[in-house]
Amino acid sequence: MKPLRAALGIALAAALLAATPTARADEVGVSKDAILFGQAAALEGPSSQLGQRMRHGIVAAFNEVNAKGGIHGRKLQLISRDDGYDPDRSVVQTLRLIDDDKVFALIGAVGTPTAMATIPITSAREVPFIGPLSGAALLRDLELTNVVNIRASYSAETETIVRHLTEDRHFTRIGIFYQDDSFGRDGLKGVKNALAKRGLELAVEGTFERNTRAVGGAWRTIKRAEPEAIVMVGTYGPSAEFIKLAHRSGVYPTFVSISFVGATALAKELGPDGDGVVVAQVVPFPWDRSIKLVADYQAAQAAFDPTLAPDFVALEGYLSGRLVAAALEKAGPNPTRAGLLRTINDTGRFDISGSIVTVGARALETPPKVFLTVIQKDGTFKPIDRL
Repeated sequence: MKPLRAALGIALAAALLAATPTARADEVGVSKDAILFGQAAALEGPSSQLGQRMRHGIVAAFNEVNAKGGIHGRKLQLISRDDGYDPDRSVVQTLRLIDDDKVFALIGAVGTPTAMATIPITSAREVPFIGPLSGAALLRDLELTNVVNIRASYSAETETIVRHLTEDRHFTRIGIFYQDDSFGRDGLKGVKNALAKRGLELAVEGTFERNTRAVGGAWRTIKRAEPEAIVMVGTYGPSAEFIKLAHRSGVYPTFVSISFVGATALAKELGPDGDGVVVAQVVPFPWDRSIKLVADYQAAQAAFDPTLAPDFVALEGYLSGRLVAAALEKAGPNPTRAGLLRTINDTGRFDISGSIVTVGARALETPPKVFLTVIQKDGTFKPIDRL
């Protein structure tokens, strides 16, 4: 009987051990002591400030979490690969992250055209695609269950912009300068819809090619229409070149950009020409330390690199990093890709340092906020209160 009792005791102990929620490492990108994330974004080239600052924010968030012991004993790590804000390169780098680096999830991708190229890959493989820097409508299809958006849509941004221009400024002649691709056309559609709601039409439109500063043709077209305001849908380089060209021509319409421009990079590029340029934002004001999220972000970024200044894009990256950490904590000690997505979508509402982030269906009920800022003479930003 003793051998039988011993065997039963061993079996019972094994069963109890199996039922205990200890951390396992049986998912891609998850090891005993780490969870590996991947980022394919512009880290070099004309749009590099966007990818770099998203990375700064994500790493700052991960370092903050890791300093407190990580998630269920695991540290969060990030591998970033440069795609140059080019769809073909983004496909290559995304595949490298998934197949070679074997990341658990993707985070902090930059851009609509790159997302259009890579979403089919991540969706087919059910790889989480967290916090892309894009407000494109295509990413907000609820059937894309692997995509987690934290920012407002471009339609929400353009509605806020047009409402400000028409109701606060009382402008009726509004033009648009946009990147000639899926990103720019998404912004174009949003502006047209917002104007149509008010019985207005675009006064003029001009385009430029992605990853270039060839904006002369667009300016010549737009200048002839003499718009009172110009909505810009592009990155900081061509947008700054466009504004400077207008000022050199002696023309000073009101310029308003959507958030993807990279506001602080735009202000730096513009210098004195930035005075009065309005930029939409989708995260809290990154200098307002009365907001706990901002205070935590500033502290985390200073710990990561004290030379970095507060930045809208970096704060967005930080928010994405904190969101995924909160979801992993809630998902439990044995993380899986499916489990992470299920937790995010089922929860739908996360409290990140006192600021509420809504995702998935909950974001339709309570959309992320949009507010406007204006660049001052010294290159700093001021929130616009009146809307």
